[in-house]
Amino acid sequence: QVQLVESGGDLVQPGGSLRLSCAASGNIRSIYQMGWYRQAPGKQRELVAATTTGGNPNYADSVKGRFTISRDNTKNTVYLQMNSLKPEDTAVYFCNADILLNDHSLIYNYWGQGTQVTVSS
Repeated sequence: QVQLVESGGDLVQPGGSLRLSCAASGNIRSIYQMGWYRQAPGKQRELVAATTTGGNPNYADSVKGRFTISRDNTKNTVYLQMNSLKPEDTAVYFCNADILLNDHSLIYNYWGQGTQVTVSS
């Protein structure tokens, strides 16, 4: 069974920075995509950033130039470096991944439990 565990969410002031981490564990053969989504109270969940192995990352327009997604394939971990944070970045941030398990032939999509990011003065 695959688990995605996020960490790093916190309360920060506008203009501050946070680094989120998401570690995937389980009987994993390959991870094809890892990304971050966020959902603010009363709002729809939206894509923040995503990356594939050997591919270029994709970012929401609202975070381009401020957020950076990266992966450590040796640790099955994806990071989201968030700089110049704004109050509108306040949300629960969810990790998402497309994963092929050992002894399986299909890729499945998985979600983490979420980590709270609050940007407020």
